[in-house]
Amino acid sequence: MIKLCVFDFDSTIMDGETIDSLAGAYGVGDEVSKITKRAMAGELDFFESLSERVSFLKGMPLAMAREICENLPPMNGAAQLIAELKSKNIRVVIFSGGFHLATDAMQKKLGFDESFANILHHKDGVLSGLVGGEMMFGSSKGDMLKRVQNLLNFSPSETMCVGDGANDISMFERSDLKIAFCAKEILKRAATHCVDVKDLREILKFVR
Repeated sequence: MIKLCVFDFDSTIMDGETIDSLAGAYGVGDEVSKITKRAMAGELDFFESLSERVSFLKGMPLAMAREICENLPPMNGAAQLIAELKSKNIRVVIFSGGFHLATDAMQKKLGFDESFANILHHKDGVLSGLVGGEMMFGSSKGDMLKRVQNLLNFSPSETMCVGDGANDISMFERSDLKIAFCAKEILKRAATHCVDVKDLREILKFVR
């Protein structure tokens, strides 16, 4: 029986990539999106690619970044899926290689239990181009899932993970039920199930 569901955020719970939305608004979208695509396909080291992408945001007003993050679109079916999981007393947690500015705003809309993400550093109301936090490395999601499982006393057989990119592989390794959602090929190879329809409600068929 599933007791814990862990979701990636960008292109899974949220329809798009937060860093690409920020970069597009700041006029550096082309440079950043190219790096994002390669990182999610597993072609680049996650830490290095994240640091490089955030560096393009140096000087961006924090208020602009916050407004964008507060208006990101949820994935089709996200609200219904999370409500259904919660009705089954399943703990719903978000792991994001992106930013708390985005996950915290989405938590208010969708009501998931917790999120673990990174922090965009800022000073005097502008982004510094630096980032830090809990999800900086390719192995971060797996390490955090192990900690959460130990804290809540949940086993891999009681855990479902859902993601779309290469940095979700480490959390898949800690879960018996691993769903690649509209995912890159590298993650599909690590999954037990693949959903290629852009509707999160499709995942409910796997919840027992």
